[in-house]
Amino acid sequence: MASSMAFKPFNGLRQSSTISPDTLVFVKPTSVKINSKIRAGLSSPKVEGRNLRVAVIGGGPAGGCAAETLAKGGIETYLIERKMDNCKPCGGAIPLCMVGEFDLPLDIIDRRVTKMKMISPSNVAVDIGRTLKPHEYIGMVRREVLDAYLRDRAAASGATVINGLFLKMDIPKSPNAPYKLYYTSYDSKTGGVGVKETLEVDAIIGADGANSRVAKNIGAGDYEYAIAFQERIKIPDSKMTYYEDLAEMYVGDDVSPDFYGWVFPKCDHVAVGTGTVTHKSDIKKFQLATRARAMDKIEGGKIIRVEAHPIPEHPRPRRVLDRVALVGDAAGYVTKCSGEGIYFAAKSGRMCAEAIVEGSGNGKRMVDETDLRKYLEKWDKKYWPTYKVLDILQKVFYRSNPAREAFVEMCADEYVQKMTFDSYLYKTVAPGNPLQDLKLAVRTVGSLVRAYGLRREMEKIEA
Repeated sequence: MASSMAFKPFNGLRQSSTISPDTLVFVKPTSVKINSKIRAGLSSPKVEGRNLRVAVIGGGPAGGCAAETLAKGGIETYLIERKMDNCKPCGGAIPLCMVGEFDLPLDIIDRRVTKMKMISPSNVAVDIGRTLKPHEYIGMVRREVLDAYLRDRAAASGATVINGLFLKMDIPKSPNAPYKLYYTSYDSKTGGVGVKETLEVDAIIGADGANSRVAKNIGAGDYEYAIAFQERIKIPDSKMTYYEDLAEMYVGDDVSPDFYGWVFPKCDHVAVGTGTVTHKSDIKKFQLATRARAMDKIEGGKIIRVEAHPIPEHPRPRRVLDRVALVGDAAGYVTKCSGEGIYFAAKSGRMCAEAIVEGSGNGKRMVDETDLRKYLEKWDKKYWPTYKVLDILQKVFYRSNPAREAFVEMCADEYVQKMTFDSYLYKTVAPGNPLQDLKLAVRTVGSLVRAYGLRREMEKIEA
């Protein structure tokens, strides 16, 4: 994807791990710097005899990072997650900056992708990655590994992790009164139907995904969503070598009318998937087409897991109400065009928690909606332009096969590759090169003109 942006480099990554990607070693987490300056308003009532209590609903990247930040900031923190082995159908790509910013151990990264193939509807393949520096890569993780690590780190920081299913909550009828949460608690060792429990807290962070029950409880409104479908396929070692540091993206009406298909490498298998907003009932047909496009490279593979999940397409109409805030997929923080959500989930969870820590004076005072809205203001100022640009790119380049051919043609340009990778890897925007931007605009128009000329010719033939 192209945009007129340049970016600051990211430094300070640790040395590469020599541990085999087939052997996961969870290293002791080092300290993470949390912005927890005490700025609680003098008018905020003090919490007497205890610290502020906050429940985080959902234990993915958003919930795990929120819970860790809260616990480190002096908040009495509860993290409620039903699926401790969550295997969300997610490509699992994380940007380089996330490794350093969230102090992730290199051992939880399955693969370091330094090359990508963008494959057009007519199977024209463009190699992407020529502009990457020697230390740069896209990390590939399994969600069950990443999520568990972040939850464990939150627990080590003082959060109470509950294996439970959040059901509903009672909204307080008076200022500063507690929220009463209802959930089913499970014993991971003995199993069973679970036990109904309640919990009273002062504030809530909803990190419970696209089908967020917290969002429904506060009337956050609906949003358009995509269905992601993914198969984990164990392929022969001889074929796995091809994907050692390579990922593939397929575009075309056959694999998705409005998104893309992917083959992303994991520790000992590949994740093959696709997604769509407009034709959800056809998702299995698109998945078969994605598998067919990659068939020569995954032939002989065995499907070891099938996954499907909704993915939001834009932020919810409401993300904060009183002392409840939404983060991650629950808030709708997935980018169009690329479908990226892991980094934005973790970042929003941390930013929301920081606002609570700051507003409460490290858990000593009550918070209110004003404190939580500070998180929204910072989030929108920093990331809203990114969402709008990618929304426009998706509308321009994903609406027809000729437009997708133009998109892939543009991806061959080194300037486009540099802008694309820098924007993804570092999430730091700066002005681009004006002359290169002008040349890119001319090339973009030229590609689109050729693409739509081709479409008219095809329409004549089909008529």
